[in-house]
Amino acid sequence: MSELTFSSTSAGETQALGERLGTLLEPGDVLVLTGDLGAGKTQLTKGIARSMGVADEVTSPTFALEAVHEGAEMPLYHFDLYRLQSADELGDAGLWDALGGDGPCVIEWGEQFVDEIGDERLDVYVTRLETQAVAGEEPPREVRLVAHDARGEQILAGLAS
Repeated sequence: MSELTFSSTSAGETQALGERLGTLLEPGDVLVLTGDLGAGKTQLTKGIARSMGVADEVTSPTFALEAVHEGAEMPLYHFDLYRLQSADELGDAGLWDALGGDGPCVIEWGEQFVDEIGDERLDVYVTRLETQAVAGEEPPREVRLVAHDARGEQILAGLAS
């Protein structure tokens, strides 16, 4: 298991990292995004979507649970599992239909279900660095990516180059 860490000082930088990440994604890739409210998970997803040619607005699908964004070559499956209480609800959220499908899955708040999601994933931890905040500005973020399988390792290698 290997990992990479990036710093971001703005929403634009977080989106730019997402764009780099999005160019490396293939059908069936799974990213589990973890971070507090407002940490930047959706900003990262916006960048991923932009790099995939998604034209529609990307917001966190908190109440719908899933949003399917049509990209230029493949769809992006975007989940927000914040409101789910148990793994029994994952099927109703549409997760089982999207995993291993024709596009990558970006799963916000999926950390509570990693046993069910499995090891074929890349974990992305987005953390607000409150202690490094400058008065009147948004605090910087740390984005740490942790690979759990060979495909995740390939993605990290692509980001590192």
